Amino acid sequence: MALVNDHFLKLKAGYLFPEIARRVNAFTDANPDAKVIKLGIGDVTEPLPEACREAMQAAITEMGDPETFRGYGPEQGYDFLRNAIVEHDYKSRGCEISADEVFVSDGSKCDTGNILDIFGQDNKVAITDPVYPVYVDTNVMAGRTGEPDDQGRFEGLTYIPVTEENNFIPAIPEQRVDLIYLCYPNNPSGTVLGREELKKWVDYARENNSIIFYDAAYEAFITEEDVPHSIYEIDGATEVAIEFRSFSKNAGFTGTRCAFTVVPKALKGVTSDGTEQAIHPLWNRRHCTKFNGVSYIIQRGAEAVYSEAGKKQIQELISFYLENASLLRAGLESVGITVYGGVNAPYVWIKTPAGLSSWEFFDKLLSETHLVGTPGSGFGASGEGYFRLSAFNSRENINESVDRLKKSLG
Repeated sequence: MALVNDHFLKLKAGYLFPEIARRVNAFTDANPDAKVIKLGIGDVTEPLPEACREAMQAAITEMGDPETFRGYGPEQGYDFLRNAIVEHDYKSRGCEISADEVFVSDGSKCDTGNILDIFGQDNKVAITDPVYPVYVDTNVMAGRTGEPDDQGRFEGLTYIPVTEENNFIPAIPEQRVDLIYLCYPNNPSGTVLGREELKKWVDYARENNSIIFYDAAYEAFITEEDVPHSIYEIDGATEVAIEFRSFSKNAGFTGTRCAFTVVPKALKGVTSDGTEQAIHPLWNRRHCTKFNGVSYIIQRGAEAVYSEAGKKQIQELISFYLENASLLRAGLESVGITVYGGVNAPYVWIKTPAGLSSWEFFDKLLSETHLVGTPGSGFGASGEGYFRLSAFNSRENINESVDRLKKSLG
């Protein structure tokens, strides 16, 4: 009989969002007339920008002409998109990134998990807590951890608490670690790291020959001046960091699928015998072996993000979702709820009232207000006592959600 990967069995609680779906389905089955508004999963709701749609439609027309038809494309992505990414996302901010350091993919979620393929099992991994669950779960699946404790923390991972007690600023580890996950603007808390705080992490990584996995999927929502949009705005970061970006949240590509990962050529690791090894060719080999590239049509749509019309339309989208976040913040604060995030990110992170646990507050909101959010404990032990609400929704639903929250919590 075929052996299974036993490491999957350590994930006893299941993935966070399927558990939310299970509870919501049970509630709606029992209450079929309830109008449930979902402010949980960070999925966008507004249509794709017109510039992206027009670019995709033009690409579809090209695919119908033998002269312009395209079959397999380059696994790393077409040059027209990689060059646009470099010009608008990096050179415009003074970052020295070249087009061949950019790898186009079908999602940052995939890339943050797949990147582990090129790193050895014996690396010490540091993860902020609370954290996007994919970072933890993929390390568990890959066999880099032991069993979870009573709080759900896995043996072998270094957890760095990020709570109101430390102003949501993760402390530099006292011990040496090899791989570090940072996500800013942060999912789930919606908080950010300023330039000086991020520099501390880059300096630590340079001093300890560590590598930072920097998830910047929400950078387009940054509104404050001293918050870097890319880790490569920090001197020396190209020697110690891999950056993950996505078109999902800024341009609404959650169902269209396009993202990219930057692996600088200056980034180095070592082999088991201590020989220095560049990371870039390893990721290139992995990418080409296990991935066949994003479709030409989708990449043309992503390229349009950087057109003048695309930039304008995307800024309108970002402003729309940030206004939703502002409305949620104001509504919650008006009834005495402590709220974080929602200024540089589309998430608001609240302290659960009256000593309720994260899941107790989830059940309270669902049963009393028919609203769905995300329990903070699902993001890690340090997320207990917190709750995430997403601003990705229609204005009508946000306004109604605020009214319901005020009535229930006021």
